[in-house]
Amino acid sequence: MALGWFDPPAPRVLAHRGLALGAPENTLAAFEEAVRAGARYLETDIHPSADGAAVLAHDPTLRRVAGRPDAVSDLSLDELRGVDLGGGHGFGTLDDLLHAFPEARLNIDVKTDAAAAPTIAAVRRAGAAHRVLLTAFSDARRRRLADAAPDTVTSAGRASVLRALAASRGRSPAAMRRAVAGARALQIPERVGRLRLLSPALLETAHAAGLEVHVWTVNDESDMRRLLALGVDGIVTDRADLALRIVAGT
Repeated sequence: MALGWFDPPAPRVLAHRGLALGAPENTLAAFEEAVRAGARYLETDIHPSADGAAVLAHDPTLRRVAGRPDAVSDLSLDELRGVDLGGGHGFGTLDDLLHAFPEARLNIDVKTDAAAAPTIAAVRRAGAAHRVLLTAFSDARRRRLADAAPDTVTSAGRASVLRALAASRGRSPAAMRRAVAGARALQIPERVGRLRLLSPALLETAHAAGLEVHVWTVNDESDMRRLLALGVDGIVTDRADLALRIVAGT
């Protein structure tokens, strides 16, 4: 029987867009670097190409990563593969990632409604639902993803996170479960502006409700150690190499 997304037990290190030390973020080379460092969990983002491919890309445009104003969704996959993101690396697809690393668990942020169908199709083609967590800031999109791919797991969207925060103040696991509506994880920053999201009460209530709590994006070693000591279940980080050493106790 195939292991699921939550096997083995926490804590988990999620390699945020791979490990972009020697290669650009969200490229197959960056994910290869993360896997070589020992990462079992790869975090990525999906935008659709003009011809319906699930493209590994965080931003809707190429401006930050390639100095071009084009939108990812306005270019074909062939055009995107020809864009030099640095060092000769081009855009890859979710199909590429799933097939290149068949043992890795993926944490996939589906950035737009138009990205949902290509994402689900790629997961189905690879037979990879058991090792995929789908997430989106939009709760409606997250629910549609869960309905379309019931064998995957999901993490809560933005509105559900706020409801979960309210549930944690009352320390109610039942209210927490209702807040996340079937999601299996809360993936959150420690705070948003002046609003603190992560707290001992939230961790305690989420765990009592059967949820994991993953914190993003944590790149400082002292913060990693502090959060793990607090009891978080996962660290989403640009420095998976550092986090993996800390989790291993070396």
